[in-house]
Amino acid sequence: IVERVAESDFPGVLAPIAQVLSPEPVLTPELLGLCRAVADRYAGALADVVQLAVPPRVARAEKRPTPPAPPLPPAPEPGGWSRYPDGPAYLRALAEGGSPRAVWTALPGPGWPDELARALQATLASGRGAIAVLPDGRAALRVDAALRELVGEGHHVLLTADAGAETRYRRWLAVSRGAVRAVVGTRAAMFAPVADLGLAVIWDDADEAHCDDHAPGPHARDVLLLRAAHEHAGMLLGGHSRTVEGAQLVGTGWAGELAATRETVRATAPQVRTVGDREEARDPAARSARLPTLAWETARRALETGPVLVQVPRRGYVPRLACERCRAPARCGTCHGPLEAADDGSLRCGWCGDRVPGAPGWRCPDCGGARLRATVVGVRRTAEELGRALPSVPVRTSGRDHVLDTVPDRPALVVSTPGAEPVPEGPGYAAALLLDGWALLSRPDLRAAEEALRRWLTAAALVRPAEEGGTVVAVADPGLRPVQALLRWDPRWLAELELADRAELGYPPVSRMAAVTGPPEGVADLLERAGLPASAEVLGPVPMPVVPPGRPRRPGDPPPGERWERALVRVPPGSGAALAAALRTAQAARLAHRAGPPVRIRVDPRDIG
Repeated sequence: IVERVAESDFPGVLAPIAQVLSPEPVLTPELLGLCRAVADRYAGALADVVQLAVPPRVARAEKRPTPPAPPLPPAPEPGGWSRYPDGPAYLRALAEGGSPRAVWTALPGPGWPDELARALQATLASGRGAIAVLPDGRAALRVDAALRELVGEGHHVLLTADAGAETRYRRWLAVSRGAVRAVVGTRAAMFAPVADLGLAVIWDDADEAHCDDHAPGPHARDVLLLRAAHEHAGMLLGGHSRTVEGAQLVGTGWAGELAATRETVRATAPQVRTVGDREEARDPAARSARLPTLAWETARRALETGPVLVQVPRRGYVPRLACERCRAPARCGTCHGPLEAADDGSLRCGWCGDRVPGAPGWRCPDCGGARLRATVVGVRRTAEELGRALPSVPVRTSGRDHVLDTVPDRPALVVSTPGAEPVPEGPGYAAALLLDGWALLSRPDLRAAEEALRRWLTAAALVRPAEEGGTVVAVADPGLRPVQALLRWDPRWLAELELADRAELGYPPVSRMAAVTGPPEGVADLLERAGLPASAEVLGPVPMPVVPPGRPRRPGDPPPGERWERALVRVPPGSGAALAAALRTAQAARLAHRAGPPVRIRVDPRDIG
């Protein structure tokens, strides 16, 4: 219940309210307005957005009283912000009640949680509220601990899915009742009902975890930008890298830039060296032990002083196999899925899971060859090979199935997938090896270069400065743009180049785009019904890959065995609201009349191809 009025504009018969489950006002006018704005932007239904914004009710949590709000904390000292020319001024503006907006390129090292927490403290000192959205629970815990150390208990809550339904709802109620004015959390915290919002922070806004898989698929960055604009709050987009969207905000003047000088960057960043494909192909060490000589020597030296991080883009053992003679991918005879090597040496299908005969039973259907070679080597296989090469050094793995939070400051090889890198307990990793750069750069995606640099910088930022011997070896072609940006430690340069390319091609974020996916007849019917703006351009539709039965489905994939199509609708800047309104109206009409199969609409899709 959001309002009671004397008369209704609904022409039908109204039903009486039979029961009120709770007197708690969970959908305030401010939160309802935000939900409407998000639904309008993403061509979605208001009910879907409200379901994302309001957590499930737990009656027991409502009965517990909420402690009173603590007194305001003092304004923080600049701390690590003194390393940035405009950092102290940014904190002062927040503490004095201002609403500065900035894109923050954080320096490498372990100091960013404390710096982010100081920005939150400065906002609290002004008597206003603050929200910080992190990509995962590990990052949220680091900021939570840093803020608690600065301001003590009672000033903020941690909102993550790991907290459990009752604890999360109790903390959410503390924010809704006004007893807590700061929230640190993962994606769902973007809707936290913070009163008098003074600062909205998002860390690493390129991480795909910030994009909700549930309809209508809002992105935390865009939701926080809406809140900052509507509630006249400050904004801080932070990360070791920089997104194209961040470069656009700086380029248009909507946000300022918070970055250190080149001298400070060089003093805090590790030394970065590269090994190109040609050097790796000529290197016997790379062929036998999978590590180029440069990476091997770097790891051996670094292990004398501390742990070494090895980043591998793929999880598993040997995720992809091919015929050794003709290089044809090894496929399953049942569903034609890719064959993988299990830990025990047997072969199985990566889609249907069927076990298939290994050598000498396997034969290539193209050339008749009987030997297989690995085209992509996973984390477990890499850890096994390194363990055999360095038997006296412990090897630890961190990936999707088992993510390590921290590693001790002693010699060890830490093999990790991107995003699962443990935080070293000491001054940092002695070295980092970034393997298989081609696997990140060759992804058929518009954001491949930007994403590769982000993952490299996230890992390299955990390495000690070059003055302390920290070294990063990237196995990638040094002539490519993202590799050059890594060598220079200059993500702004790559983001500006990518933004210029997208402006020339008319791709987001310069333009607004929507993806319409579904059965061919459904996509055609919706596009025909939608009164698209005159400036709209329809790209496609094109057929989507058919998902074989048994293969794990990713968000947005069609049901197994069904043939779907995808059409992209592009409009110039200023027409995004009209595009979303036209698609939402057409979708509502189709659902009301049950006209044909349902289709999915995703405004500003992350995956464009």
